[in-house]
Amino acid sequence: MKDALNLATTFKRSIAAAAIGSALIAPAFGAQQAARVQPASAAAGASLPAGVVARVNGIAIAQSDLDAAVRQSGQQDSPALRGSLKNQLIARELFRQAAEKQHYDSHADVKAAIEQAKSVLMMQAYLRDSVKPVPVTDADVKAKYDAIVASLGKSEYKPSAIVVKDMTTAQTVLDQLKKGGDFSQLAKQYSQGPNAAEGGALNWVSFKTPITEGQTQGWPQPAAEALVKLPQGAVSSAPVQVGNTFWILRADQMRPTQIPTFDQSKNQLRKELEQVSVAKATAQVVTDLVKRARIEQ
Repeated sequence: MKDALNLATTFKRSIAAAAIGSALIAPAFGAQQAARVQPASAAAGASLPAGVVARVNGIAIAQSDLDAAVRQSGQQDSPALRGSLKNQLIARELFRQAAEKQHYDSHADVKAAIEQAKSVLMMQAYLRDSVKPVPVTDADVKAKYDAIVASLGKSEYKPSAIVVKDMTTAQTVLDQLKKGGDFSQLAKQYSQGPNAAEGGALNWVSFKTPITEGQTQGWPQPAAEALVKLPQGAVSSAPVQVGNTFWILRADQMRPTQIPTFDQSKNQLRKELEQVSVAKATAQVVTDLVKRARIEQ
């Protein structure tokens, strides 16, 4: 299942990368330049059939295309916006016709991009029809909320951490801290852990004590055990070994655990559960495909 999840992740990244590439193919045309694109004559607009907002050398630009551009812009619909977007569509059609006239459709890079876009669209359609995530129910969301609340302790901590790869560096950092060195600056200089660029500052976290395996909110158990023993403002007196790394912790703040209500949490929890359900369903599709495939590496 782990391999299947990895393959599923690769599929998703490939789709996202190709989608970005396709977006880059579309011409980026600023409002200032678009404003310069004007119809050949004012009278031409009167002869346009219903559902057509412009013609460029006889090629129609549909009202539906303009409507879609307005939606995709994310801006408030207005005559000014529609005028600007229509001019962009006209400019895009001019570019397309000029490129076609010079046979850019036969260029190798264009053909490759078309094939890539085709592959992406096929994969998206296939996954849309094949991935069947289990629906997330209200009971699922409530159970997740209850499980999280049950895993929290009476206190929560706002820590910072400096994570290094060897004991020598860890001791160097501790020595500098004892001499009055700034924790945040030392984290930026030495840490290879999370949020090093922000001085090692981490999010609030709460642990149910005594700490047990699997109830550490994703923290390494030795680090969690060390953190709950620190008074507010204190720095760990010795490096905490976590696998092949060494952590130096500081308990920046402490307070009674603040638990958001179910109503405040349910939308985010539902979203997270739905993402998990999609990931599992995608992994199952990949697993089934792998079973039927002959893969050589």
